[in-house]
Amino acid sequence: MRGWVLVPILALACAGAHADFYRWVDAKGKVQYSDQPPPANIKKFEKMKAAGGKPSDAPLPYVLQQAVNKFPVTLFSSDCGEPCAKARELLAKRGIPYTEMDATNPAAQEELKKLTGGLIQVPVLKVGNDALRGFAESKWNTSLDAAGYPQTAMIPPRAPTKPKPAKPSPASPSDAPSDEEPASPAPEANQ
Repeated sequence: MRGWVLVPILALACAGAHADFYRWVDAKGKVQYSDQPPPANIKKFEKMKAAGGKPSDAPLPYVLQQAVNKFPVTLFSSDCGEPCAKARELLAKRGIPYTEMDATNPAAQEELKKLTGGLIQVPVLKVGNDALRGFAESKWNTSLDAAGYPQTAMIPPRAPTKPKPAKPSPASPSDAPSDEEPASPAPEANQ
C-alpha cells in the first residue's frame, strides 16, 4: 500500500525538476511558493527555475551562495554601447550571478529613479542596497569585493548578452518580473 503513495510523490518530484516556481508574499504577509503563477491581485512575485535539471547545473559554491543571498546583483542597462558592454564583460569575467533589467521598461525606470534620486543613466549596478551609477571598473570591483564576491570566476561565466526587450505580462506589465533578462532604461527618462 505504501508503494502507491510514493508513486505520485515521485512523479511530482520528477515533473518539478524542470519546472518554474513562483515566490510571493500574500495579503497576510506569508511567503508563498508554488509551481503555478500567483493570483492576479499579487503584483510583485519572483519566478525561479527549479533546482535540478541537467547534471551540469551544479549548485553555486558556498562563498558565492552567501554573497548572492546577502548582496544580490542587478545590472540596469540598455543599448548604451561600450559602457553597458564593459559592465556585462566585468560581471561575466568575475562569474557574478546577476539579474539584468531593461532600463527602457517603465518598472525598471521607477526602480532606477528610487535608486538614483531621479536621473536615469545607465549602466547602474545594484549590489545589495547600494547603487553605482555609470561604469567605473575600479568602483564596481570594490563594491563586489566588499559584498564578498570572488575576484575570479568560481563558475563558468555566462556570455555577456544585450538585454532582451521587456515584454508586458497580462497581469501587470510594470510589476511582474520575468525569467528573462529585462533590458535597462534609456540613458535619460522623463520625470
